[in-house]
Amino acid sequence: MAGTTWILLRGLVREQAHWDDFPERFAHALGSGHRIVCLDLPGNGQLHAQPSPARVDAMVDAARQQVRERGIRGPLRLVALSLGGMVAVQWLCNHPDEIEAVALINSSAARFSPFWKRLRPMNYASIVFQGLLGRDRLRRERMILRISTNLLNPEQRERLAERFTEVDRLRPVSAANTVRQLWAALRFRAPVALPPAVPVLVINGAGDRLVHPDCSRDLARHWQQPLLAHPDGGHDLSLDAPEWLARTLLRWWTEQGQMSPVDGSKRLA
Repeated sequence: MAGTTWILLRGLVREQAHWDDFPERFAHALGSGHRIVCLDLPGNGQLHAQPSPARVDAMVDAARQQVRERGIRGPLRLVALSLGGMVAVQWLCNHPDEIEAVALINSSAARFSPFWKRLRPMNYASIVFQGLLGRDRLRRERMILRISTNLLNPEQRERLAERFTEVDRLRPVSAANTVRQLWAALRFRAPVALPPAVPVLVINGAGDRLVHPDCSRDLARHWQQPLLAHPDGGHDLSLDAPEWLARTLLRWWTEQGQMSPVDGSKRLA
């Protein structure tokens, strides 16, 4: 199986550092010949000083621009979490010739799921008062990890909270950019159907307490795509179950390669 580039896209107000060591674990699972590239959406990470687009379409344009600037040529395989999944879907729909495969992790879309499932009401107060309005970075990171992970022990969670607090200190996401990303996510309307001939896998954590697991089920059902669920995992499966996620992606892609040869004709325009 020929090697190619895997693009990893994070979710709302998160950046490439929030993958923690998942890229390394995934690279080890894949073996040689595969390149993994983590991108930041505008307003996050290395692009935190830029205004976040209020439309997912514009986020796609920004991601494609980064790929071009890095001299990366297709085919591209997208692995995308939450808001990143919406960007991946729009990228696939707008430029299907560039994409070889897409894996969507705990994502959602307004066309198929109500807003109260796409952002569960029990989290609204924490998101507003500790997220948007809160000034205590460590408390905010503890809150995010408490909502988005289920399987970390207290020591692991605290270690990540402290590390991510430093990430936020160095590359803070502004309140305005947080709101713009939320707005883009909440009004994202997925297509009725996806472009044919591009394999898509929907992945979710059955214990997701941020986005209802029904949202992934809705995507898989409406698009008639396979759904694989971790029985206990939370929203951020790359932190909660990184080895499971890496093995799941590898097994899925290996099965795709056995069913059909890699199409090397797909290249970034």
